[in-house]
Amino acid sequence: MPKEIHQNIPDSSGMNAFRADPAMADLLRIYLSPEMATLALTQADLMGAMVGGRLEELALSADKNPPVLHIRARNGAPDERIVKHPDYEQLEQVAFGDFGLAAMSHRAGVFGEDSKLPPLMKYALVYLFVQAEFGLCCPLSMTDSLTRTLLRFGSDELISRYAEPLTSQDMDQLFQGAMFMTEQVAGSDVGAIDTVARQVDGEWRLYGDKWFCSNPDAALAMVLARPEGGAAGTRGLSLFLLPRELPDGRRNAYRILRLKDKLGTRSMASGEIALEGATAYLVGDPGQGFRQMTDMINMSRLANGVRSAGLMRRSISEALFIARNRTAFGKRLIELPLMRRQLAKMLVTAEQGRAMVFHTARVLEASDKGDAAMARVLRILTPLIKFRTCRDARKLAGDAMEVRGGCGYIEEWSDARVLRDAHLGSIWEGTSNIVALDVARAARREDALTALATYIDDLICETEAILGPLPGFGEAFHRAADLLHSVADDPSREIETRRAASAVYNATSACIMAWESARLTSLGAAGAPDRLHLAQAVLRHKLSARDPLAAPEGEDDAVLDMLDAEPGEDVFDQSVQ
Repeated sequence: MPKEIHQNIPDSSGMNAFRADPAMADLLRIYLSPEMATLALTQADLMGAMVGGRLEELALSADKNPPVLHIRARNGAPDERIVKHPDYEQLEQVAFGDFGLAAMSHRAGVFGEDSKLPPLMKYALVYLFVQAEFGLCCPLSMTDSLTRTLLRFGSDELISRYAEPLTSQDMDQLFQGAMFMTEQVAGSDVGAIDTVARQVDGEWRLYGDKWFCSNPDAALAMVLARPEGGAAGTRGLSLFLLPRELPDGRRNAYRILRLKDKLGTRSMASGEIALEGATAYLVGDPGQGFRQMTDMINMSRLANGVRSAGLMRRSISEALFIARNRTAFGKRLIELPLMRRQLAKMLVTAEQGRAMVFHTARVLEASDKGDAAMARVLRILTPLIKFRTCRDARKLAGDAMEVRGGCGYIEEWSDARVLRDAHLGSIWEGTSNIVALDVARAARREDALTALATYIDDLICETEAILGPLPGFGEAFHRAADLLHSVADDPSREIETRRAASAVYNATSACIMAWESARLTSLGAAGAPDRLHLAQAVLRHKLSARDPLAAPEGEDDAVLDMLDAEPGEDVFDQSVQ
């Protein structure tokens, strides 16, 4: 009789997350200048190797050893502090220190470069980092977006005092950032905030409770409060910078009441804050706080989308690894028809998310350089991403867990942690309903949908100039835009807002992936056809009517064939050339 061979559960430990991702290197080449692409490829390869090894180990440990709040010393003296696990602190060193992810958008010097780096450099590295650790990405993005808001609206004095420590890569000098906005009576309804700001002896003092504050021991936090006598609603809110310690070294007058016991992001502290006359500094003009905070929220929403897209990539990478390396019923899982179809569906959705966030980084860069049209496009892309990419990550993470089977439900592996963390994206910085309504608001009040339509038409023209006519893409987008316009302009149709936002997201992502295919074709990249096949799959399966009781149609062979292309070492090497 043949000797029985014991098959262990396939383990992807040590897999380079960048090299296991066939499309990423090529996408960096089309979204970055040649010089920046070379730098990005090098740093992404370093990050990818860490994600599949040491960072994964640290993240699993930090998740199992959450932070602890201490209120008093053993002798009863006040000693409020949050103790973080050493493995979480090592993750901080990698993200804030080694890679400068919170600094690179605001100053020169990261990776030895003599200027600030483009948004995509940061988002591409975060896209990889989050495939190992999600929790730390919240303090990371809040520090990054707080710095941006301070530089845009803060006084010269505040910028001079705090910009350098906010962008330090020295962990002993770094000031991390936070955003304290949510209250028990004011979650999504920001206008209901009742934290009060009073002027006492020429200083602003804050009074009130903040109900959900992530990174609560951060050195600096942006806080929305209502100055005494201010108008009701969002028009009466002002934005304040709240230091943990005052310039003379005294602890500011606010307390961390307790830490939250959360479903996910367990490695990172979230707590409740009591403001008891805390000194704070006005940022920008009084009464403009909501508008100014919106910029920070939008950047956080984009970062949230990047994280969700990264979690989807982690999920599909793990699912493909398992399917290629495990057998059942005498075949590899990837050879089984139902598994192939499921993996293909997952791949399409994951690549939609990546296309949306990478392309939005391109739009953000143009907007920050003063392009008013791109600012309007950015205004609608960020809530679209926050709405759909974050929701898609939840389902994809669950599907990937199912591919691993029972082991995926065991906390020794990361599937359960990824699934728990994926649920966060649909809640922070606005729940799905709120963000879908914001998509409609951007279309109605700021004409952002018109700007997006013009932009998509331009992308289609660029695409067809290289690939030839592409029937269906422009029609699908404009039908989706018409649906959203009709919903946004008619309050009685609010119930259809989510459907309309999903349609615009799907159509936009399809057009962007087709454009990516054209750009890759012009570079002679082997992966160029894949982007078009993915875009066409979105048209067929997410934007076209299908009879659920009709006989089966032909399979999407082109997308299914992509599942068989196992990446190797040459994927990176060819892309660098």
